[in-house]
Amino acid sequence: MSSKFLTELSNDFETLFETGIGYDVIIYAGEKQSVKEIHAHSNILCIRSQYFRTAFSNEWAKKVNGKFVLEKPNITPHLFEMIIRFLYCGNIELKNLQVPDMLNLLIAVDELNIQLLVLHIQEYLIKNNTDFLRQNPCDILETICHQRGAFGMLYDYYIEKICNEPRILFNSNNLTRIKPSLLELLLKNTNLDMEEVEIWENLLKWCLTESKIENDPTKWSEDDIKKIKKSLERFIPLIRFYDIDPSDFFYRVYCFKDILPHDLIHDLLEFHIVPNMKPKPEFLPSRFSKLGSNLLNSQLIPLFASWIDRKEDMFYNYENLPYDFKLLHATNNKFGNSFNATTFHRDCDNKGATIWVAKIQNSTQLIGGYNPLDWNGNCGGKQTVDSFLFNFTDINDINTARVGYVSTSTSAVYCKNDQGPSMGNLYCFNSNNWNYGVNGDCYPQLGISADITVENVEVFQVIKRK
Repeated sequence: MSSKFLTELSNDFETLFETGIGYDVIIYAGEKQSVKEIHAHSNILCIRSQYFRTAFSNEWAKKVNGKFVLEKPNITPHLFEMIIRFLYCGNIELKNLQVPDMLNLLIAVDELNIQLLVLHIQEYLIKNNTDFLRQNPCDILETICHQRGAFGMLYDYYIEKICNEPRILFNSNNLTRIKPSLLELLLKNTNLDMEEVEIWENLLKWCLTESKIENDPTKWSEDDIKKIKKSLERFIPLIRFYDIDPSDFFYRVYCFKDILPHDLIHDLLEFHIVPNMKPKPEFLPSRFSKLGSNLLNSQLIPLFASWIDRKEDMFYNYENLPYDFKLLHATNNKFGNSFNATTFHRDCDNKGATIWVAKIQNSTQLIGGYNPLDWNGNCGGKQTVDSFLFNFTDINDINTARVGYVSTSTSAVYCKNDQGPSMGNLYCFNSNNWNYGVNGDCYPQLGISADITVENVEVFQVIKRK
């Protein structure tokens, strides 16, 4: 029988570090008046860190009187001691660190290639210091975006946080401190949940502050206009101007026409004035929040488009979608808005191709299907070879998706006035209780239960872009 005494072992190694008995490494951490000499043992550092193993083997560290000598002026003594202590005993205490110091520690352990701590510090920041982003949005974003390849977890978390609550950043006094590269990154993001006209106004505010020009077009000189246009140039294609409603366009955009491209102003005027005019195809699609869905996230729309075109690899992304998705119909049983066939057909008939999704009650499961035809006509089965059903056992994990294309095309879609989006052996009755024929062969079996109760249902028109 084996026994483990890891705590005692850890304590002994910590004592070895503190006493420095037999040390053969001298590290000078910090710079100028704050430099501190730290003693360590090369064998322990080498076995615990690839960085030190490489440093000592390649003689990056010079030797003086038989001891390795390293200088790390970019890491403060306090943080460096924490890192070395961790390498000795496997313990680190973060709760007494302020967030700026924690970010500096994260940068330091990344430089030293201590991946266990890179991951641990990111997890700790996400779990325990979410409010810091509200206090210092610019500082933290600049730090993690500069090294987003290394800090992927933290980067994804904070970008998602900013996109969900953009006023954390855009309403802060620090907005004008954002560097152009970070601002561009945020404006490109399809998940930025803010009215497009507000995004435009914040961009303009940032630009005018950068250019030190007053926000009054009547006072702008020709040089001012040229300066503003140059500052805005890289950002204009990232603003979804077609999603700004006519009154906001007239009062909050058009008044700045002198600093916008003439072709853009012409196209927007044409769009707002000429009936049935479509947006120009070269502009980015609407941000995901414009879709109005309570069930989908921005990863799913490109996936649906890829399934429609039967792309087995090189899936679409949100920026190169060949389709627009328009919400036609939504129900939510939690709020007394139960599914019924009459309102489904009222909203979805004669709309052409649609994709529908339904959340299964008391679960994270999402099912759905694509109908390339239409839902009108009390005619029973309709034939197509392009329809499909899908099932996400966990909507929060895109990797749980299963999709199955129709195999018996004559019954691919079923249109009846007293049913919802029935397809093949999936029967969507005039209620929230539906049935899936697990022995049917119209579509492959996807793990959908025989008896299902749907909680939310959404139907989207699928519109091919020109």
